Amino acid sequence: MAETCYRHPNRETAVSCSSCGRPICPDCMTPSPVGMRCPECMKQRTKVVRGVGGASLRTAAPATFALIALNVAVYLAEVASGPGGINSPGASLIVHYGLFGPSVASGQWYRLLTSAFLHEGLWHLGGNMLLLFFLGRILEPGIGTPRFVALYVASLLAGSFGALLLSPESLSYGASGAVFGVLGATFVVARGRGVDALASSVGALILLNLAFSFGVPGISVGAHLGGLAAGVACALLIVAGERGMLGHRHFPAEMIAMCAIGVLSIVAALAIA
Repeated sequence: MAETCYRHPNRETAVSCSSCGRPICPDCMTPSPVGMRCPECMKQRTKVVRGVGGASLRTAAPATFALIALNVAVYLAEVASGPGGINSPGASLIVHYGLFGPSVASGQWYRLLTSAFLHEGLWHLGGNMLLLFFLGRILEPGIGTPRFVALYVASLLAGSFGALLLSPESLSYGASGAVFGVLGATFVVARGRGVDALASSVGALILLNLAFSFGVPGISVGAHLGGLAAGVACALLIVAGERGMLGHRHFPAEMIAMCAIGVLSIVAALAIA
């Protein structure tokens, strides 16, 4: 049975608000960078954008800023625990919390998570956080913070699985697996909502980063591919929910499925470690 616009019950529609998920007809649609929004959500969004200074950005994408802050805090802890200085902090935390197959196999499963918050130097941290800053401010307001956090964690864990699958004996670390997931998700959601200009730009960025991943020695290709695959899968779930394929109350189904991707990534990583 087709859904009807929540403001015009006599009009059938296949489009949902990208923020709250309620079905909306063409008269109620307002285009935004990541899809169509209903009138109420557009009013709320306008209030946020017109806030004071940077507070509006943090309000629109709180998880993005929290993740950036956490990565920076861990990097400062690396600097404090090593002799290398601000640009080369040393390997103390990386050795103890980075992703290493034999250590994971011996019971240190927490490395699947902690490795994604460690970075080799300022260039490594800065590159990942810059991408997260720009992409997170686009994607998180468009899909909501709970979905964004679930997607990020699922991509992070799938990235760890990919890294162990392709290079179990290598010590790997960094947020790039999760960031690749955000890249892939932004592309899929933009395409699913008809924002083709954004999708084209992000698609080109994905190809550029993949070329860099395969062309530069020492980069964990498995982490990038695993994170990208999980991000795309999570975004496809979100788009399917918006199109009514997961039922009227699609938010719980999306969250359960994204959590399942993360859990399956952990199980698979432990199985191959």
